[in-house]
Formats: sequence, structure tokens, C-alpha cells
Amino acid sequence: DSVKDAKDSNTVKMDSSAKDSTASGSGTAMSPTVSKGDAVFVVNAANAGMTEVQLGQLAQQKGMAKDVKEYGAMMEKDHTEAGNKLKALATAKNITLPVAISPDMQKNIDGLQNMSGADFDKSYMNMMVDDHKKVISAFEDESKNGSDADLRAFADSTLHTLHKHLDKAEQCRKMIKKM
Repeated sequence: DSVKDAKDSNTVKMDSSAKDSTASGSGTAMSPTVSKGDAVFVVNAANAGMTEVQLGQLAQQKGMAKDVKEYGAMMEKDHTEAGNKLKALATAKNITLPVAISPDMQKNIDGLQNMSGADFDKSYMNMMVDDHKKVISAFEDESKNGSDADLRAFADSTLHTLHKHLDKAEQCRKMIKKM
């Protein structure tokens, strides 16, 4: 589980920076401004973002409704951009990111891969509404309570896009129900 491995690696880095706070340039310690909560947020945000990219690609392939395909393209584009910003921040803060999505997220993707047509569209859009509500909550929490100013700013600047995604997902879901 790459997500668990990343969290474990970050815990080790935090422990080494706590023990070794006087040494500089060790290269293994995490930035002193990053809390355990910040590191968990970064790993979870990366996991969610990678999942959204893969689901967006799947929606473009399997979606039946034009709006679902367009939504998938927006997910792929926007979450790739946010993921690149997050990777740069994680590198600067020496936070380990997962290299693959979590098994739980993979189950969601696998479940959708076995669907087609209206069933896919409905399940995908329901998932997007639910996922974006959870992610918005996590980003709002980080924006208000994170210990690292750069990570708070990232969360805050990403919230507008996430709200746009949720609004569009809710619109698509309503449209699909009418079909």
C-alpha cells in the first residue's frame, strides 16, 4: 500500500527531525514547519488527486453522456495541475508522496471499470459528488488549521477549483437522473 508506505516514511522523517533538530543538512528530516497532520494531508491529497485523474480518464473512455465525458476531462486536467503543484511542495518540504493510489481507491476504480452506459455515468457522478465533499472538508481544515504556511496557501488556493468540481458534479448528476 503506497499510501501507507508514504505515511510511514513521513513519520520516520518527523521522528528524525525531532531527534536531530540541531543538525542541519541531513537531507532526511522533514521541513520543521510541517506537522504530522500536514504530512497526512499531503499524502491524502495526492492519493485523492491521482484517483481523480484515473477516474477522469475512465469517464472519458466509458462515459455515455457528453457532460460526463467533459467532466472527466476537466478532472484529469485540473487534478494533474494540482498534483504537480503538490509534488513541488512535497519535494520542497521533504514529504514522501505515494507512488500509487491506495487499495481502497483502486477498488472504486475497479468497480467502475466493470460498468458501462448509464450505470457508469450514474455511479461515477455519485462518486464525484461524495469524493469532492470529503476532499473539500479536508482542504478547508488544512487551509484553516495547517501548521505550514505554504501548505495552507495551497489548500486555500485549490478550494475554488474543488468547489467548482462539486457544483459541476451535482449538475451532471441531476441531468443524468432526468435521462
